[in-house]
Amino acid sequence: MGSRKCGGCLSGLLIPLALWSIIVNILLYFPNGQTSYASSNKLTNYVWYFEGICFSGVMTLLSMIFSSLGIAFSGYCLVISALGLVQGPYCRTLDGWEYAFESTAGRFLTDSSIWIQCLEPAHVVEWNIILFSILIALSGLQVIVCLIRVVTQLSKILCGNYSVIIQPGII
Repeated sequence: MGSRKCGGCLSGLLIPLALWSIIVNILLYFPNGQTSYASSNKLTNYVWYFEGICFSGVMTLLSMIFSSLGIAFSGYCLVISALGLVQGPYCRTLDGWEYAFESTAGRFLTDSSIWIQCLEPAHVVEWNIILFSILIALSGLQVIVCLIRVVTQLSKILCGNYSVIIQPGII
Protein backbone atom coordinates (compact mmCIF):
# COMPACT_ATOMS: atom_id res chain seq x y z
CA MET A 1 0.00 0.00 0.00
CA GLY A 2 2.78 2.44 0.92
CA SER A 3 4.78 1.75 -2.23
CA ARG A 4 1.64 2.19 -4.35
CA LYS A 5 1.05 5.66 -2.88
CA CYS A 6 4.75 6.51 -3.30
CA GLY A 7 4.68 5.36 -6.94
CA GLY A 8 1.64 7.50 -7.65
CA CYS A 9 3.29 10.48 -6.01
CA LEU A 10 6.46 10.01 -8.04
CA SER A 11 4.46 9.69 -11.25
CA GLY A 12 2.67 12.91 -10.44
CA LEU A 13 6.03 14.61 -9.83
CA LEU A 14 7.46 13.56 -13.20
CA ILE A 15 4.79 15.40 -15.18
CA PRO A 16 5.57 18.93 -13.91
CA LEU A 17 9.33 18.24 -14.06
CA ALA A 18 9.01 17.16 -17.69
CA LEU A 19 6.82 20.15 -18.59
CA TRP A 20 9.25 22.59 -16.94
CA SER A 21 12.15 21.00 -18.82
CA ILE A 22 10.32 21.56 -22.10
CA ILE A 23 9.53 25.19 -21.23
CA VAL A 24 13.08 25.96 -20.06
CA ASN A 25 14.62 24.38 -23.16
CA ILE A 26 12.32 26.43 -25.40
CA LEU A 27 13.40 29.59 -23.55
CA LEU A 28 17.03 28.81 -24.43
CA TYR A 29 16.10 29.50 -28.07
CA PHE A 30 15.22 33.09 -27.21
CA PRO A 31 18.10 34.80 -25.36
CA ASN A 32 16.79 37.78 -23.44
CA GLY A 33 13.35 37.04 -24.90
CA GLN A 34 14.38 37.89 -28.48
CA THR A 35 13.56 35.67 -31.46
CA SER A 36 16.16 37.03 -33.90
CA TYR A 37 19.00 34.87 -32.59
CA ALA A 38 17.16 31.59 -33.14
CA SER A 39 16.20 32.50 -36.69
CA SER A 40 19.77 33.53 -37.56
CA ASN A 41 21.29 30.41 -35.93
CA LYS A 42 23.27 32.40 -33.37
CA LEU A 43 22.65 30.16 -30.40
CA THR A 44 24.78 27.90 -28.25
CA ASN A 45 25.15 24.61 -30.13
CA TYR A 46 23.99 22.54 -27.14
CA VAL A 47 20.56 24.17 -27.39
CA TRP A 48 20.05 22.27 -30.65
CA TYR A 49 20.34 18.89 -28.91
CA PHE A 50 16.74 19.35 -27.65
CA GLU A 51 17.74 17.89 -24.28
CA GLY A 52 14.95 19.58 -22.33
CA ILE A 53 12.26 19.19 -24.99
CA CYS A 54 12.77 15.62 -26.16
CA PHE A 55 14.83 13.82 -23.60
CA SER A 56 14.08 15.40 -20.24
CA GLY A 57 10.60 16.48 -21.30
CA VAL A 58 8.57 14.31 -23.68
CA MET A 59 10.52 11.09 -23.10
CA THR A 60 10.25 11.46 -19.32
CA LEU A 61 6.45 11.66 -19.65
CA LEU A 62 6.66 8.28 -21.37
CA SER A 63 9.05 7.02 -18.71
CA MET A 64 6.17 6.46 -16.32
CA ILE A 65 5.87 3.24 -18.29
CA PHE A 66 9.58 2.86 -19.00
CA SER A 67 11.27 4.23 -15.87
CA SER A 68 14.63 2.83 -16.82
CA LEU A 69 14.57 4.83 -20.06
CA GLY A 70 13.67 7.89 -17.99
CA ILE A 71 16.98 7.53 -16.15
CA ALA A 72 18.92 7.41 -19.42
CA PHE A 73 17.08 10.31 -21.06
CA SER A 74 17.21 12.54 -18.00
CA GLY A 75 20.86 11.63 -17.56
CA TYR A 76 21.45 12.68 -21.17
CA CYS A 77 19.82 16.04 -20.43
CA LEU A 78 21.96 16.46 -17.33
CA VAL A 79 25.22 15.77 -19.18
CA ILE A 80 24.43 17.89 -22.25
CA SER A 81 23.22 20.78 -20.08
CA ALA A 82 26.40 20.60 -18.01
CA LEU A 83 28.48 20.67 -21.21
CA GLY A 84 26.49 23.64 -22.48
CA LEU A 85 26.95 25.44 -19.16
CA VAL A 86 30.72 24.87 -19.09
CA GLN A 87 31.21 25.79 -22.76
CA GLY A 88 29.42 29.12 -22.41
CA PRO A 89 27.17 30.92 -24.84
CA TYR A 90 27.66 31.56 -28.52
CA CYS A 91 27.78 35.34 -28.74
CA ARG A 92 29.09 38.27 -30.72
CA THR A 93 32.43 39.54 -29.42
CA LEU A 94 34.86 42.07 -30.86
CA ASP A 95 36.19 39.19 -33.01
CA GLY A 96 32.76 38.22 -34.36
CA TRP A 97 30.41 35.38 -33.39
CA GLU A 98 32.14 32.75 -31.31
CA TYR A 99 32.21 30.74 -28.09
CA ALA A 100 34.01 33.43 -26.12
CA PHE A 101 34.56 31.30 -23.00
CA GLU A 102 35.15 27.88 -24.55
CA SER A 103 38.82 27.82 -23.57
CA THR A 104 38.17 28.81 -19.93
CA ALA A 105 37.01 25.30 -18.87
CA GLY A 106 34.05 26.86 -17.06
CA ARG A 107 36.09 29.40 -15.07
CA PHE A 108 33.99 32.20 -16.61
CA LEU A 109 31.11 30.99 -14.42
CA THR A 110 32.73 32.48 -11.33
CA ASP A 111 34.25 35.58 -12.96
CA SER A 112 31.40 37.84 -14.03
CA SER A 113 33.84 40.61 -14.96
CA ILE A 114 34.66 38.86 -18.25
CA TRP A 115 31.04 38.42 -19.28
CA ILE A 116 31.17 41.79 -21.04
CA GLN A 117 33.09 40.05 -23.84
CA CYS A 118 29.68 38.96 -25.10
CA LEU A 119 28.28 42.04 -26.80
CA GLU A 120 25.20 40.41 -28.25
CA PRO A 121 22.64 38.99 -27.36
CA ALA A 122 22.25 41.14 -24.28
CA HIS A 123 22.62 39.17 -21.01
CA VAL A 124 23.21 35.90 -22.90
CA VAL A 125 25.76 34.70 -20.33
CA GLU A 126 23.30 35.06 -17.45
CA TRP A 127 20.53 33.61 -19.63
CA ASN A 128 22.51 30.46 -20.40
CA ILE A 129 23.84 30.03 -16.86
CA ILE A 130 20.38 30.28 -15.30
CA LEU A 131 18.55 28.10 -17.82
CA PHE A 132 21.20 25.40 -18.18
CA SER A 133 21.45 25.29 -14.36
CA ILE A 134 17.69 24.82 -14.11
CA LEU A 135 17.86 21.99 -16.67
CA ILE A 136 20.65 20.36 -14.67
CA ALA A 137 18.59 20.54 -11.48
CA LEU A 138 15.37 19.34 -13.13
CA SER A 139 17.02 16.44 -14.94
CA GLY A 140 18.94 15.50 -11.79
CA LEU A 141 15.65 15.29 -9.92
CA GLN A 142 14.17 13.23 -12.75
CA VAL A 143 17.07 10.76 -12.59
CA ILE A 144 16.48 10.35 -8.84
CA VAL A 145 12.71 9.98 -9.22
CA CYS A 146 13.06 7.46 -12.06
CA LEU A 147 15.67 5.52 -10.12
CA ILE A 148 13.31 5.32 -7.14
CA ARG A 149 10.52 4.16 -9.46
CA VAL A 150 12.73 1.41 -10.92
CA VAL A 151 13.77 0.25 -7.44
CA THR A 152 10.13 0.33 -6.30
CA GLN A 153 8.97 -1.64 -9.33
CA LEU A 154 11.78 -4.19 -8.95
CA SER A 155 11.04 -4.65 -5.25
CA LYS A 156 7.39 -5.30 -6.06
CA ILE A 157 8.36 -7.92 -8.62
CA LEU A 158 11.12 -9.57 -6.59
CA CYS A 159 9.32 -9.48 -3.24
CA GLY A 160 6.09 -10.88 -4.56
CA ASN A 161 3.86 -7.80 -4.09
CA TYR A 162 3.41 -7.42 -7.81
CA SER A 163 0.69 -9.57 -9.38
CA VAL A 164 1.58 -10.66 -12.90
CA ILE A 165 -0.73 -13.66 -13.11
CA ILE A 166 -4.32 -13.44 -11.96
CA GLN A 167 -5.28 -16.59 -10.15
CA PRO A 168 -8.90 -17.69 -10.37
CA GLY A 169 -10.83 -17.47 -7.15
CA ILE A 170 -8.55 -14.92 -5.52
CA ILE A 171 -10.02 -11.47 -5.18
